[in-house]
Amino acid sequence: MKSAHGEPPSRNTKPDRPALTGLNGLPGFTPATDYADVAVIVVTYNNESDVPQLLASLRCETEDQSIKVIVADNSPAPATLDVLSLQSDVLSFSTGGNLGYAGGINRAMELVGEAGSILVLNPDLWVERGSIKTLRQRLTDSGAGVVVPALLDAAGELHRSLRREPGLLRSLGDALLGSRFQGRPGWLSETVYDDGSYTHPHPVDWATGAALLIRPDVAALVGRWDEQFFLYSEETDFFRRVRLGRAGVWFEPAARMRHREGGSGSSPALTALLAVNRVRYARKYGHGMYSTSVHVIVGFAELARAWQPAHRRALHAVLRSRTWAMLPHAVQYPDPGLPENFPCGAVIIPAHNEVAVIRRTLACLARPLGTGKVQVIVACNGCVDGTEAAASSVPGVEVIRVQEPSKVAALNAGDRAATLWPRIYLDADIEISEEALRLTFEELSSEDAPFAARPAFRYDFREASHAVRSYYRARSRIPGTSAALWGAGVYGLSERGHDVLGEFPAVTGDDYYIDRLYRADEKRVLDCDPVLVRTPRSTKALVGTLRRVYRGNSEQAGAGPSGARDTMKGLLRSIRGPISAADALVYTCFALAGRGEPRSSRAVRWHRDESSRAS
Repeated sequence: MKSAHGEPPSRNTKPDRPALTGLNGLPGFTPATDYADVAVIVVTYNNESDVPQLLASLRCETEDQSIKVIVADNSPAPATLDVLSLQSDVLSFSTGGNLGYAGGINRAMELVGEAGSILVLNPDLWVERGSIKTLRQRLTDSGAGVVVPALLDAAGELHRSLRREPGLLRSLGDALLGSRFQGRPGWLSETVYDDGSYTHPHPVDWATGAALLIRPDVAALVGRWDEQFFLYSEETDFFRRVRLGRAGVWFEPAARMRHREGGSGSSPALTALLAVNRVRYARKYGHGMYSTSVHVIVGFAELARAWQPAHRRALHAVLRSRTWAMLPHAVQYPDPGLPENFPCGAVIIPAHNEVAVIRRTLACLARPLGTGKVQVIVACNGCVDGTEAAASSVPGVEVIRVQEPSKVAALNAGDRAATLWPRIYLDADIEISEEALRLTFEELSSEDAPFAARPAFRYDFREASHAVRSYYRARSRIPGTSAALWGAGVYGLSERGHDVLGEFPAVTGDDYYIDRLYRADEKRVLDCDPVLVRTPRSTKALVGTLRRVYRGNSEQAGAGPSGARDTMKGLLRSIRGPISAADALVYTCFALAGRGEPRSSRAVRWHRDESSRAS
């Protein structure tokens, strides 16, 4: 089974922009594992009544660009995810707790993959037609790192969403005057009240975090949203770090979104958190007299409004920092365990000297294994490094010994030992989530089960060199690479599909063989929580791996030049600008190097990437 390398068979080549159909025949979203012009991130908390309208407005925007949607749900109950489950082209998942807005964004960001831009949206708004395209155009024209739209309330009235960087005089002005005397000078107000500022595009300090379009390179530069804020001030902090990174923030009034507001709810505890987070923000970026002064001003503001119960609670919190830990903060929900109806199936893991990674892989399977419905078999082939002992130490795992250091021999031995259907064949360095395991088993056990299926995958190249990252960025954009069974380090077969296979033949690329064995309508790629494929880290490691992959592909009949031509055509179609063009050039160089033979006549015929297995 190859891990994320090689070229797609020609039968899987897709057009540049396939027609996608979503809910009730409306336009569909791009799969989360594919490149999209826009990756939309939504964080929900009991928003089952809000998200359908947001998603319907986003579907209309797909006429102008490709959009994928990722929803991180912080809800304690499944109602929001139940609603989202009806929209199969939306990637939605539970964060496992109430992680706050910043925490939810961070979890969703991990699944964004390749995208031309990232749009963070509140769940309680909807997008006016053409607004996303307008935001993208302003992002390009201005060279900004972030662009924000005009926000309107449900009645269509303009919301004063633009803000100035907090400072002592502005904090004092807001403390004394609140929203009164809106015509006061800008140095006395954090909120931008001037009507003229909402009529033309221009740079701003920051804006409320209900909607913001971010350049991916800026998102990577700024890094994770600061989860200490939980709710409120997290966007103030994010925009400040954008500006510190010399990437501007622009406002685009021609892009309009309707915001219902109140999606976070209202309570004395949240009012207190809003006040305390202003102090936290001042402490993060200022010291000594400045942060102390902000603390005093925030306390004065709450004292001036202490006749209201919520502000009395806020004053108490501001004055007693030891109570801050009792304010709303990130929490993990109790682990409910796996459902009793978790599907049956077998997982076969061929392993040759995999002691560095096998425990990590088996840890992902611990809870499914504990249900008694999942059989996990590790076929150790020619191991001399302790892999067998490491796998045997995990309760419930069946370990079989294969003398020959052959992956195909291990796969066939695992099949002979397995008693359950369907079966998943998993590389020893691949981590599969419980959701991906469950959905793959369910798909292969259904009445209209395909012969073969695999979960989605994503590349992890955080530790890789710049050249290797460039190669995989280009690779992710090639149409068809996400539709094939090979390249993920995992695939599954139904019992009928295995009957067609019989035994695994003596080939180097078993997943490439499996992909070519079945017709397009006999195999499926599932849009679910993706497995993690760690890429080679160095140029040398990638070239060595590609040589092994291309050699294995050439051994199989029909894997000839036509596949390479289709790949290059897809690569050319994927170019959308100078960055993607540079990535395509790097990809081409690696492909040529991988097809060349090493100079040394003593070069081994088998190469395994060890760099991605390093800790």
